[in-house]
Amino acid sequence: MPYKTATGTRNASIKQAFLATAALALALPLSSLAQYAGPSSVPAMTVKQLLDTGKDDQHATLRGFIVSHDGGEHYTFADDTGRMKVEIDAKYFPPGVRIDDKVRVEITGEFDKDLVGNKVELDVKQLVVVR
Repeated sequence: MPYKTATGTRNASIKQAFLATAALALALPLSSLAQYAGPSSVPAMTVKQLLDTGKDDQHATLRGFIVSHDGGEHYTFADDTGRMKVEIDAKYFPPGVRIDDKVRVEITGEFDKDLVGNKVELDVKQLVVVR
């Protein structure tokens, strides 16, 4: 049986705390769905341009297609000028949108170019479907 306190019943306090926690828990995931999808300040370039002139840690935007999933977070991206490896965390894929090799996307991220070993890839930080 609930007991009385100076501010009312203990059950009422627990209920209020539960409702506040539930409201916060419902609101937090909604904020993570909001992403900026407007124009980027990083001009788009081609795969060939990035591979030929890109510098390590350079921000880059590419438009084209994800043509294969190479395991884990690793994919192959292609445009009319070539192909390159990209790394895309699952959180950057738009929820509820099926992306295959026929869906044109714009990816923005940081170019990783190893000085030894010739390994290059784009570490994607934003992915937008181009309609």
